[in-house]
Amino acid sequence: MQRMNFAPSERSRELTQALAAFVEERVIPAEDAWRQERASAPQTPSPTVERLSGEAQERGLWNLCVRNPDFGPGLSFVDYAPLAEMMGPHRLAQEATNCDAPSNINADAMIVHGSVEQKDRWVRPQLAGQIKSAFAMTEPAVASSDASNIATTAVRDGDHWVINGRKWYISGVLHPKCRYMMTVANTDPGGPRHARHTQFIVPIDAPGVSVVRNLAKFGYVDADGHCEIVFTDVRVPDEAILGQVGGGFGIGQARLGPARVQHCMRIIGVTEAALELMCRRAPTRSTFGAAVSTRSNVLDWIAEARIEIDAARLMTMRTAWMMDTQGDKASAPYMSQIKVQVMRTATTVIDRAIQVFGAAGVSDDTPLARWYADMRGLRIADGPDEVHLMAVARRELRRYESEAPR
Repeated sequence: MQRMNFAPSERSRELTQALAAFVEERVIPAEDAWRQERASAPQTPSPTVERLSGEAQERGLWNLCVRNPDFGPGLSFVDYAPLAEMMGPHRLAQEATNCDAPSNINADAMIVHGSVEQKDRWVRPQLAGQIKSAFAMTEPAVASSDASNIATTAVRDGDHWVINGRKWYISGVLHPKCRYMMTVANTDPGGPRHARHTQFIVPIDAPGVSVVRNLAKFGYVDADGHCEIVFTDVRVPDEAILGQVGGGFGIGQARLGPARVQHCMRIIGVTEAALELMCRRAPTRSTFGAAVSTRSNVLDWIAEARIEIDAARLMTMRTAWMMDTQGDKASAPYMSQIKVQVMRTATTVIDRAIQVFGAAGVSDDTPLARWYADMRGLRIADGPDEVHLMAVARRELRRYESEAPR
């Protein structure tokens, strides 16, 4: 059996040092200005992002998430993990390095499945930082965790397709540079469950595409949007098909796997930051004559957080190593495990940090409340816990099927 090796390469260590300096010296001091720019001029590209993106490119910190060496740095997932973790608490760092979701993973999927023309029109400008993209799958009327339920239809009309349907919680649509959506539509309602759907590249300004509203998550509204969108007789040509007709489910699954792993890497960084805040806060607060940090329950919370974060990181690194050595498909069982473990760890640690902060924890004076809202939402996005637990259990049961009595 091949021995696992999570040690970063020399290249990864150098990039980690460079990224740490970039985040500390350039990103963190600019975060307030960036938020103000997005709030005051949501339809205009942020000058702060534009400036930092140029600096990131000069420092060799651009498109770090792109695995294909023909289109980006070609880092392994093991090498990318510490970089993603470092960017986790800093959304500005993710965007400034062109590693922000969902655009980054859309490019990853289109590099594999897109035509030459699609890559030239959409991928290369995206990797150059000129455009962004969204992924339109989730729908309000069906349980989208079962992708075969997707009800948005695409009907052939000559050499075009006509798309009708409603999507929601589509992230990134309101970013001023968003130019297209990878859109999942039903092209064969009577076909096999996993061959009914096709992925289309739909320009954001296509006639018939309407943004209904920007949806909040636990009351938080993202300037880049988590939108409800209606498709009304939206016409796209055959050239808009990503991959093959009926291949949408497979492409979607192949896209979501690496997306989940990158989410987990970033979330470990957020969880580490929450633990740090908790550890800094607890000794400064006293109740009934003793520091909060001396209370046995708080000591347990801190110790359990350290153990759970380290366990989640090791599980995530194992998954990254599997992806690097055996491929994404072989890593699917481990992707399901970390999707559950990392999200649960994050929500638990952040919730306890909020408790230690008291009223300040639920305010906007700390990032904890926003982080909790984001992490709790991710326990639904990219497949809820229950779906992944079912997948893990089924795989585990299959190991013993030959031993079952008949």
